[in-house]
Amino acid sequence: MRFRGSYVALLTPFTEQDEVNTEKLREMVEFQIAGGTDGLVPCGTTGESPTLTWAEDRLVVKTVVEAVRGRVPVIAGAGSNCTKEAIEATRYAREIGADAALIVNPYYNKPTQEGLYLHFKAVAEQGGLPVVVYNIQSRTGVNVDTSTLVRLKSVANILGVKEASGNLNQMSEVIRLCGDKMDVLSGDDSLTLPLLAVGGNGIISVAANIVPCEIKALCESFFKGDFKAALAMHQRLFPLCQSLFYETNPIPIREAMNWLGWKTGNARLPLTPMGEKNRARMIDELKAFGLTGKV
Repeated sequence: MRFRGSYVALLTPFTEQDEVNTEKLREMVEFQIAGGTDGLVPCGTTGESPTLTWAEDRLVVKTVVEAVRGRVPVIAGAGSNCTKEAIEATRYAREIGADAALIVNPYYNKPTQEGLYLHFKAVAEQGGLPVVVYNIQSRTGVNVDTSTLVRLKSVANILGVKEASGNLNQMSEVIRLCGDKMDVLSGDDSLTLPLLAVGGNGIISVAANIVPCEIKALCESFFKGDFKAALAMHQRLFPLCQSLFYETNPIPIREAMNWLGWKTGNARLPLTPMGEKNRARMIDELKAFGLTGKV
């Protein structure tokens, strides 16, 4: 299996009663399919996985897989700082028809590089799905060193890495040393084009929740060799992407979707509504991009 192009880090919509809104989730899936998104990634950071119960996590993944109906790949967020839980979540994702699992660095317990290696290896060998390693030190407190990824690339079923370090030098080194066995996807929207330029394969995008066509167009232009068009789209998207990180993700993207009329509910504590000043700045960027509010 190969990972290439524009994948969306799918937001989890909630009802006014703070329950998972499966009807809205299905609408969002159809919006992504219509927008040309190459794959869907539910229950990651943008999906507020830390505040989903395991039952809700399973409901979200199952709903997305059923709604997609095999039209594009689904990479299910199945990570945990407990290896056994990550294996169980990956097995469930396999059972209900997901195509791969996104496995985040174990957080809080702060494993060594050996612990990271053994964690990802165990999930890949026992979970039964292709694994995309999700390397995001800013959220987890640990970085998967490139030397560890070099070891992991020889493990069957570890086929990709979502690089959200924000460090293009590190990403370049990962591609140089692991790109023969692992597809490397950006975890930062504003670095999509730079990562593609150094040999990366695509993006797991926050912005694609609201502009899937444009994220797809950037990737496709690059792959077709139309670098001028890819650069133009990068420059058009850049201010918008920056605005979606004025505060902790997914606070801004949820506010943006609600402003656009999606009615995805509120973020769960300890995440809070977006500050008014930052919200106003973000809405200015949404308008400048050509988007129209419906609230």
